[in-house]
Amino acid sequence: MEINWDGTLVETEELSVNYVRAGSGEPVIFLHGWPEFNLTWKYNLPELSRHFDCIAPDLRGFGKTRRKVANPSSGVTPQLLARDLGEFVDALGLTRFAIVSHDVGAFSAQTFARAYPERVSALFFFNCPHPGVGSRWGDAELFPETWYQMFHQKEFAAKLVGSSRETCRIYLQHFLSHWAHKSDAFDDDLDVWVDNFMSNDNIQGGFDWYAGVARLRARMIRDGAPDMPKIDVPTRVLWGAHDPVLKVEWLDNIGDYFSDIDASVAPDAGHFVHYETPELANREMEKFLAGVFEV
Repeated sequence: MEINWDGTLVETEELSVNYVRAGSGEPVIFLHGWPEFNLTWKYNLPELSRHFDCIAPDLRGFGKTRRKVANPSSGVTPQLLARDLGEFVDALGLTRFAIVSHDVGAFSAQTFARAYPERVSALFFFNCPHPGVGSRWGDAELFPETWYQMFHQKEFAAKLVGSSRETCRIYLQHFLSHWAHKSDAFDDDLDVWVDNFMSNDNIQGGFDWYAGVARLRARMIRDGAPDMPKIDVPTRVLWGAHDPVLKVEWLDNIGDYFSDIDASVAPDAGHFVHYETPELANREMEKFLAGVFEV
């Protein structure tokens, strides 16, 4: 199916949310991570929209979504993104839907599902940063990979990265190549990524997430994995075996936070499973969602 990636705007109290929508049937919301925007689903929506109503918004601070007010000085938290999601689906008139998510989007999806379980029919995660990661966010061997999370909180970081198109390109290329199992996975789209992040204050918009989630990560590093009620909706996780920043080993206790979960490993993918191995990702999403929706 041909997708119009220019998107459409819908208004909420604080945002003009840009989103792409294709297909018909049961609704499925796709939530991206960093450094991404809704085009990260370019290999997935054409296939999934043959069976489902696929909706892929740009999150607050990303893509073509525009903020009517500034992000909070304390940054963008999972709770704020979950509120954004609720206002977005309300504006679309959706009462219940599945969520496919990754990275930043996975924080939002889990927070929303805990607050409004009656509205979530299913959850599908790629490389899910769940609460059970706990103190492992602070493991010494992870520091060489997580340096950017601290850098993004510096007041000069966005200006430095965005000081020229070339600096932005160098910066984004590092993550898109280093986090992918095949370093050239994003080569064809790199200029589109640079164009996107050089517009709409998106460099700072994305960095605001790291300020907002810093307190949560610090609390888990200090206190360990929290005890939380399990999310009680059908859940599927597909984790890239070669992700250097969200480690596949963190699958070990993910079942402590979901009551109905099926998890497996994508052997030929890194951080961006949906983009790097779309045939596998699409097949697993279709199988899982078809079972949930009985289609």
